[in-house]
Amino acid sequence: MGMFSLVTGWPGPSGFGSASTSEQVTEGIDASKLTAIVTGGASGIGLETARVLALRGANVIIAARNMEAASNAKALILEKTPKARVDTIKLDLSSLKSVRAFADEFLSMDLPLNLLINNAGIMFCPFQLSKDGIELQFATNHLGHFLLTNLLLEKMKSTAKSTGIEGRIVNLSSIAHHHTYEKGICFEQLNDPTVYSDKKAYGQSKLANILHAKELSRRLREEGANITVNSVHPGLIMTNLMRHSLFVMKMLKVFTYMCWKTVPQGAATTCFVATNPSLKGVTAKYFSDCNEEKTNVLARDEKLAKDLWQFSEKLVKSAQ
Repeated sequence: MGMFSLVTGWPGPSGFGSASTSEQVTEGIDASKLTAIVTGGASGIGLETARVLALRGANVIIAARNMEAASNAKALILEKTPKARVDTIKLDLSSLKSVRAFADEFLSMDLPLNLLINNAGIMFCPFQLSKDGIELQFATNHLGHFLLTNLLLEKMKSTAKSTGIEGRIVNLSSIAHHHTYEKGICFEQLNDPTVYSDKKAYGQSKLANILHAKELSRRLREEGANITVNSVHPGLIMTNLMRHSLFVMKMLKVFTYMCWKTVPQGAATTCFVATNPSLKGVTAKYFSDCNEEKTNVLARDEKLAKDLWQFSEKLVKSAQ
């Protein structure tokens, strides 16, 4: 879309742009037949995504690590939309055990699943290992969602087949995927603190989100499954995600204030990709400001996507 469109909010080919809000891009959408899971749905753009999907009639499951925050989010949604259908389930994406427990609990509810919004994440944190011994940003932003998606995929396939409604998976990535390590993914040095960069590790995890979407799309197309998988850049939004670098980000915002979005604007691209009928059958794409955008070369590397998939499967198996 370019800097001019970003700053001015000028709409792109979709009819929407950086100034569009989540309610605007879903106006007229009837989501009453849809069930959606939103990870990180207790705050920030995850909460806004959950709120707007519920507003449009979807049955929304808020998946969150902090259950008090999730309960507050549910209450907020019900206050604004009394007839909303909202449930909460605990999910800590940095723990593969928690991911499996979430999937078991959701599947036991015997609900359909049309939309999976892989939204939750952490950003720029100091070097840490997850409970499974995996670098924390990679574990939380990519690997937890990788396992969650795989555990829920059969439910999504069966829902799409029985209802005839296209299933959609949306991965929250970032423009930060451009700023990663030289080879894209540090397979051999993932857990090496001597090469760790909090910024590049974040970019690595966001690159992984795009590569995951592309490889999963390829696999689903081969099967003929009626499910699309896309990734999005929400834009610059001041949320709790930036808690590890709040001072730096606030200073940056002073000099780049025209490029920042409100939370409703930040959730717009997710809501657009998840619900807009114009995107029927569109898969393996990357969106920003509600329009398709180009990724960097690494994000288009099919071999890297396949290698990441195999690497992720090994990590998941080793943590069992």
